[in-house]
Amino acid sequence: MAAALIAAQGAPARADFGDALVGGVVGGVVGGVIVNEANKKKQRTYAAPQVSSAQRTANAEVQTALNYFGYPAGTPDGVLGSRSRSAIADYQMTLGYPPTGQLTEYERSHLIASYHRAVAGGPATMQAAAANPMGMRGLLVTWRDEAMGITPAVTQAAPAAPAAPAEPTIAAAPAPATGLPTFLGAAGTQVSLASFCNRVGLMTTTNGGYTTVADMTNPMDALGEQLCLTRSYAIAQGEELAARVPGTTPEQIAQQCAGFGPAMKGELADLSLSPAPAVLEKVRGFAVGTGMPPAQLSSTAKICLSVGYRSDAMDVATASALLLAGLGETAYAELLGHHLSQGFGANQRTDLAFDWYGLALEGADRPGAAVFAPGQPERMQLLRKAAYAMVGREDDAMTEPVPAALPSFQVPQSSN
Repeated sequence: MAAALIAAQGAPARADFGDALVGGVVGGVVGGVIVNEANKKKQRTYAAPQVSSAQRTANAEVQTALNYFGYPAGTPDGVLGSRSRSAIADYQMTLGYPPTGQLTEYERSHLIASYHRAVAGGPATMQAAAANPMGMRGLLVTWRDEAMGITPAVTQAAPAAPAAPAEPTIAAAPAPATGLPTFLGAAGTQVSLASFCNRVGLMTTTNGGYTTVADMTNPMDALGEQLCLTRSYAIAQGEELAARVPGTTPEQIAQQCAGFGPAMKGELADLSLSPAPAVLEKVRGFAVGTGMPPAQLSSTAKICLSVGYRSDAMDVATASALLLAGLGETAYAELLGHHLSQGFGANQRTDLAFDWYGLALEGADRPGAAVFAPGQPERMQLLRKAAYAMVGREDDAMTEPVPAALPSFQVPQSSN
């Protein structure tokens, strides 16, 4: 990969993204601090707060509960830092309380009790969350109101007389600079990936687990499950990296990562139009044009991939995955296959998705290449089977199992 980047040094850098990129996500605080440039310039010594073992355990329980209900508090280490305080404030706002970042005894008790109730509920909890407009967070409000004896008001509306069906109207979107007409926007209504994965999780729980190679019947369903699984791993990986970035808040990181989509607008458009090799060539030229070391770009992209998935910003997530694939980390090509096969962050193109899956499968055998669910090597077999079934092709590498041959020996019979 390094050779590919060196070979591309002669490619002219785009003038229109230089200032925005260098002044934004990749050249900003996120990328710089990851390689500890800030720590080289100044060293600070902080006195570690004295926290008892019991308090640390209680704090870790709070962090676990916050993460469970969708408030990203980071690793449950028992230290309530800025990320945990921000998550607590979000939790307080959900319930309509002042967002102080400091839990009252009631707020803490309700959070912990709700967490244990949700875990004990199993599939019933997932069903209740899927039916709630606010998802998992909505359960906190519902259960709080139940405990207080508050019944949600139901307004009975008088039945309206059936109206004559109106003629459908289609609003024309603003015409682009080229003067070409455009209708219904660029890609219609964008479905939330978070909502999609909530439904997938519910169905997976109902079906008793993830699809396997042996029981796969619908390749698109299997690939949808894998998209949501890899999304969860990417979020966790990025949050772990972001936690090592001192001097920045999650909001500041998210603000910088928002520049990823616009900076790679051309490459994102090509993803839905061109084969994988052509897209990767442009992405490599983009990476070289930033002037940033590959390791720094990689860490930045992994953080922004997490931000994009967590905030449902598909342009940020897709651009981050593209950059990682362009840097030679082929495991992330799987994400691009998922985006194209399911239609998130790109047009739904199963033909183009197949090549991205192929890149991920080709590199899967390299030591250390597994990024998503590394303890499940059979997952790649499922990915291969589903990808070939998706496009209706026969997999030449897949052979029918040959029954084991039993040994046979001719033993002379006794003449007695």
